[in-house]
Amino acid sequence: MIKAGIVGGTGYTGVELLRLLAGHPQVQLQAITSRSEAGVPVADMFPNLRGRVGLSFSAPDVEELARCDVVFYATPHGVAMRGAGELLQRGVKVIDLGADFRIKDIPTWEQWYGMAHTAPGLMAEAVYGLPEVNRAAISQARLVACPGCYPTAVQLGFMPLLEQGLVDKDHLIADAKSGVSGAGRKAGVGTLLCEASESMKAYAVPGHRHLPEIRQGLVQMAGAEVGLTFVPHLTPMIRGIHATLYATLKRDTDLQALYEQRYEAEPFVDVMPAGAHPETRSVRGANQCRIAVHRPGGGDTVVVLSVIDNLVKGAAGQAVQNMNILFGLNEGAGLETIALLP
Repeated sequence: MIKAGIVGGTGYTGVELLRLLAGHPQVQLQAITSRSEAGVPVADMFPNLRGRVGLSFSAPDVEELARCDVVFYATPHGVAMRGAGELLQRGVKVIDLGADFRIKDIPTWEQWYGMAHTAPGLMAEAVYGLPEVNRAAISQARLVACPGCYPTAVQLGFMPLLEQGLVDKDHLIADAKSGVSGAGRKAGVGTLLCEASESMKAYAVPGHRHLPEIRQGLVQMAGAEVGLTFVPHLTPMIRGIHATLYATLKRDTDLQALYEQRYEAEPFVDVMPAGAHPETRSVRGANQCRIAVHRPGGGDTVVVLSVIDNLVKGAAGQAVQNMNILFGLNEGAGLETIALLP
């Protein structure tokens, strides 16, 4: 059994990670930390875990965490970079669900996150945990940086087009909508029911923290700089991301065949039939990205629809997928949950 610890188990991604690991056939939960909730039984805070998780939250302790085989950081930015180094020295693998190791360029990271990065050496070592791109590198890693939710949906949507050089890479558009859980489990007027329900709004149009991460991934796919306009929106639902992506074709191609062939061997990317329109509810609770590709009117504009559950394939599920790869397990272990409908 793999002994797993979670640093920061009280947020939405933390409890989703707990849900998935509690049902994983080859994982034993060893420690779940929270400074503010130390001593509180996990199942008292999250009753869905009654009978499945018998641990209590504990204060972060390196000695306790060092007894784990893998430690997940489900924490705000700035936390993992302070604690990961010592765990790695003790032989523990680290999977960060936060942003500390996603953006390779340190000045860019510091610009967007507003603090000094204290572990530049670890940034250089960290493997970006998008399995559909970096599976081989993930399998050999000590430190994995899980992608953000928006970056997962956008990169998987654009990937086949950019890898084959089929579109104008200088004028890419990503119009993405997220459920309110993407804002995290904290008090905020903008995410109150009366504020967010029956309304939708764009935000961070001048620039969002996920923009440099998305651009970094697209540059890797295209092999050159890209131009990207990324506009996120808040929608009145709890879970889900719907990314509508636009690009201009440079030459004619069978788009449906392109996507089907690229993702044929990917267990968690579902290319839907021609003409389909994937819904966020079709991936709720599942580690799945569903994609449909369109060419309106047969013109030169490609429209890609990409949907994920922001808490699963966009966070905790992808982290477990990375863990499975790290330890040579079946990639789908603990992740075979079927999406919840209705």
